[in-house]
Amino acid sequence: MTTEAATTAELLSRAREALERYLEVHVDDDGALTFSHAGVPAVIQSTQLAEGLTVLSLTCVVAWDLPDKPGIAASAAERAGQGLFGTLGVSHTDRGLDLTLRYAFPAQGLDVAALGTLLMLVVSTASQLRGELVPAD
Repeated sequence: MTTEAATTAELLSRAREALERYLEVHVDDDGALTFSHAGVPAVIQSTQLAEGLTVLSLTCVVAWDLPDKPGIAASAAERAGQGLFGTLGVSHTDRGLDLTLRYAFPAQGLDVAALGTLLMLVVSTASQLRGELVPAD
Protein backbone atom coordinates (compact mmCIF):
# COMPACT_ATOMS: atom_id res chain seq x y z
CA MET A 1 0.00 0.00 0.00
CA THR A 2 1.38 3.40 -0.95
CA THR A 3 1.79 6.17 1.58
CA GLU A 4 -1.04 8.09 -0.11
CA ALA A 5 -3.38 5.10 0.09
CA ALA A 6 -2.49 4.53 3.74
CA THR A 7 -3.08 8.20 4.59
CA THR A 8 -6.47 8.35 2.88
CA ALA A 9 -7.52 4.99 4.38
CA GLU A 10 -6.55 6.16 7.89
CA LEU A 11 -8.52 9.38 7.48
CA LEU A 12 -11.59 7.50 6.24
CA SER A 13 -11.27 5.14 9.20
CA ARG A 14 -11.32 8.09 11.62
CA ALA A 15 -14.27 9.64 9.77
CA ARG A 16 -16.13 6.34 10.09
CA GLU A 17 -15.38 6.18 13.81
CA ALA A 18 -16.56 9.78 14.21
CA LEU A 19 -19.81 9.25 12.33
CA GLU A 20 -20.64 5.93 13.98
CA ARG A 21 -21.21 7.88 17.19
CA TYR A 22 -24.34 9.24 15.50
CA LEU A 23 -25.26 7.12 12.47
CA GLU A 24 -24.99 3.73 10.82
CA VAL A 25 -22.13 3.90 8.32
CA HIS A 26 -21.36 1.56 5.41
CA VAL A 27 -17.98 1.13 3.74
CA ASP A 28 -18.23 0.76 -0.04
CA ASP A 29 -15.90 -1.43 -2.09
CA ASP A 30 -13.81 1.62 -3.03
CA GLY A 31 -13.45 2.65 0.64
CA ALA A 32 -15.96 5.51 0.50
CA LEU A 33 -18.30 5.87 3.46
CA THR A 34 -22.03 6.04 2.82
CA PHE A 35 -24.80 6.84 5.27
CA SER A 36 -28.15 8.54 5.55
CA HIS A 37 -29.46 11.19 7.95
CA ALA A 38 -33.14 12.21 8.02
CA GLY A 39 -33.70 11.05 4.45
CA VAL A 40 -30.50 12.60 3.10
CA PRO A 41 -28.09 10.08 1.55
CA ALA A 42 -24.43 11.05 1.83
CA VAL A 43 -20.96 9.88 0.88
CA ILE A 44 -17.50 10.71 2.22
CA GLN A 45 -14.33 10.23 0.21
CA SER A 46 -10.71 11.03 0.97
CA THR A 47 -8.08 12.40 -1.40
CA GLN A 48 -4.49 13.45 -0.97
CA LEU A 49 -4.15 16.69 -2.94
CA ALA A 50 -0.47 17.17 -2.14
CA GLU A 51 2.09 15.84 0.30
CA GLY A 52 0.69 16.61 3.75
CA LEU A 53 -2.68 17.80 2.40
CA THR A 54 -5.33 15.12 2.62
CA VAL A 55 -8.94 16.22 2.43
CA LEU A 56 -12.28 14.67 3.19
CA SER A 57 -15.05 15.39 0.73
CA LEU A 58 -18.63 15.06 1.97
CA THR A 59 -21.52 15.11 -0.50
CA CYS A 60 -25.13 15.11 0.71
CA VAL A 61 -27.98 14.62 -1.76
CA VAL A 62 -30.50 17.05 -0.32
CA ALA A 63 -33.36 16.55 -2.80
CA TRP A 64 -34.06 15.36 -6.31
CA ASP A 65 -36.78 15.84 -8.89
CA LEU A 66 -38.08 19.03 -7.24
CA PRO A 67 -40.30 21.28 -9.36
CA ASP A 68 -38.02 23.52 -11.44
CA LYS A 69 -39.39 26.81 -10.16
CA PRO A 70 -37.11 29.88 -10.05
CA GLY A 71 -37.71 30.55 -6.37
CA ILE A 72 -36.73 27.10 -5.14
CA ALA A 73 -33.08 27.27 -6.18
CA ALA A 74 -32.68 30.82 -4.84
CA SER A 75 -34.38 29.96 -1.55
CA ALA A 76 -32.29 26.82 -1.11
CA ALA A 77 -29.07 28.69 -1.84
CA GLU A 78 -29.93 31.39 0.68
CA ARG A 79 -30.80 28.82 3.33
CA ALA A 80 -27.67 26.74 2.68
CA GLY A 81 -25.55 29.89 3.01
CA GLN A 82 -26.91 30.43 6.50
CA GLY A 83 -25.37 27.12 7.58
CA LEU A 84 -21.80 28.23 6.82
CA PHE A 85 -20.73 24.67 6.00
CA GLY A 86 -20.98 23.44 2.45
CA THR A 87 -21.65 24.58 -1.06
CA LEU A 88 -25.03 24.04 -2.62
CA GLY A 89 -25.15 22.46 -6.06
CA VAL A 90 -28.26 22.83 -8.21
CA SER A 91 -28.71 20.63 -11.27
CA HIS A 92 -31.53 21.13 -13.75
CA THR A 93 -32.70 17.79 -15.19
CA ASP A 94 -35.58 16.62 -17.35
CA ARG A 95 -37.44 15.71 -14.15
CA GLY A 96 -36.79 18.91 -12.20
CA LEU A 97 -34.14 20.18 -9.78
CA ASP A 98 -31.58 18.08 -7.95
CA LEU A 99 -29.81 19.65 -4.96
CA THR A 100 -26.57 18.59 -3.30
CA LEU A 101 -24.59 20.06 -0.44
CA ARG A 102 -20.82 19.53 -0.65
CA TYR A 103 -18.07 20.27 1.80
CA ALA A 104 -14.37 19.47 1.41
CA PHE A 105 -11.80 20.26 4.08
CA PRO A 106 -8.30 19.27 5.24
CA ALA A 107 -8.96 16.80 8.02
CA GLN A 108 -5.54 15.54 9.06
CA GLY A 109 -4.90 16.24 12.71
CA LEU A 110 -8.55 16.53 13.77
CA ASP A 111 -9.42 14.21 16.62
CA VAL A 112 -12.44 11.93 16.31
CA ALA A 113 -14.76 14.10 18.42
CA ALA A 114 -13.98 17.29 16.49
CA LEU A 115 -14.26 15.45 13.17
CA GLY A 116 -17.66 14.06 14.16
CA THR A 117 -18.91 17.49 15.17
CA LEU A 118 -17.76 19.07 11.92
CA LEU A 119 -19.28 16.33 9.75
CA MET A 120 -22.59 16.44 11.62
CA LEU A 121 -22.78 20.23 11.19
CA VAL A 122 -22.75 19.72 7.42
CA VAL A 123 -25.10 16.74 7.49
CA SER A 124 -27.60 18.49 9.75
CA THR A 125 -27.61 21.54 7.46
CA ALA A 126 -28.46 19.24 4.54
CA SER A 127 -31.20 17.52 6.55
CA GLN A 128 -32.74 20.81 7.66
CA LEU A 129 -32.68 22.06 4.09
CA ARG A 130 -34.37 18.86 2.89
CA GLY A 131 -37.05 19.25 5.58
CA GLU A 132 -37.81 22.75 4.32
CA LEU A 133 -37.98 21.72 0.64
CA VAL A 134 -39.50 18.27 0.57
CA PRO A 135 -42.95 17.62 2.04
CA ALA A 136 -43.10 14.79 4.56
CA ASP A 137 -44.67 11.58 3.28
